[in-house]
Amino acid sequence: MKLSGMLSKIMDNYICLRRVSLATLPEACRHRRTRRRIFPGHLASISAIFALVSCTLVSCTLTSCATPAKPTPPASMRIGVLLYRGDDTFINTVRTELEEYVKEYEQETGVKVTLDMFDGKSNQNTQNNQVDRAISLNCDALCVNIVDRFAAGVIIDKAMAAGVPVVFFNRAPVEEDMNRWEKLYYIGTEPKESAVLQGGILVDAYQKDKSALDANGDGKVSYVLLEGENNHQDSLVRTEWSIQTLKDGGVPLEKITGGIANWERTQASALMESWLEDYPGQIELVIANNDDMALGAIDAVDRAGLIGKTPKIVGIDGTPVGKEALKAGKLFGTVEADTRQFAKVMFDIAAALSLGRDPAAVADLTDGKYFWSPWSPLTS
Repeated sequence: MKLSGMLSKIMDNYICLRRVSLATLPEACRHRRTRRRIFPGHLASISAIFALVSCTLVSCTLTSCATPAKPTPPASMRIGVLLYRGDDTFINTVRTELEEYVKEYEQETGVKVTLDMFDGKSNQNTQNNQVDRAISLNCDALCVNIVDRFAAGVIIDKAMAAGVPVVFFNRAPVEEDMNRWEKLYYIGTEPKESAVLQGGILVDAYQKDKSALDANGDGKVSYVLLEGENNHQDSLVRTEWSIQTLKDGGVPLEKITGGIANWERTQASALMESWLEDYPGQIELVIANNDDMALGAIDAVDRAGLIGKTPKIVGIDGTPVGKEALKAGKLFGTVEADTRQFAKVMFDIAAALSLGRDPAAVADLTDGKYFWSPWSPLTS
């Protein structure tokens, strides 16, 4: 009931109460002059009661109109995590960090989090079916490491139809797809930054001691290049800017050969083994788009039994196994991604979307959709 209505009701009751009170008085006492003189205390009591009841009701009304209690957060949330390939070293590192952070989140908030993990096995059709499965499980949000960045439209269509927000990570869909819906986000690393830092490691080494890279002293650094996938933005950008940074830093380069190893250690190892046979004693530098391929090159060098004339090998990612090789002196340098922050921000955005909150409150987003995790160079 509105406050004005309650006060009107009180006034009606008060008038009725006074009439009843006067009706019970003797005739002589009902006269205006005599009732004040004979029973002033009686009428004063009625007025006091009216004032007390009015104040009480007003107080109760104002209390009932106060701001309601904040809604209790949900006791649980469910997030689907779809990987392009479960055996990728970098992706597995992010997955491990994600699972560890979720445990901390549960302990701090009391919210139960279910992570449904899916391995796309490098097959986009398989991953599309896994999206259907995740939606059928009533996932509140999806974190998608897409197999083919140019095929994101199918996943976006499914997510939009179901009203399930998507956080893409590590493989960025094209801009046109990302702009289709306000509930699409991307977490990744700047490929140019990683490439410039990788190139910077080599430029610094050359400037300090030219023979560190130009082992045979012929005035040029002969190199081979191990690249990731053809359609992956990181592979293309890392290749371009690593080489450009070396040129800008005054390192004289001579490319011997290169090949696509699809981020894989075994493929890189096979390519490097072949190159060592085809170009004996000529390879001074191996530039790899990621640590796994750099480790594949190291495997081939170890099998060849090269002693004293091993080429310098650099990678990108700073994976645990990559850092072990760095510590052992087999990897000359790498660039480390902050996978802890990567996983944390990815989950924080997914959780915010699951709870109907603004992701911008939990992450510093570029263009309202993108978060870029930083890099740092590592050398032996």
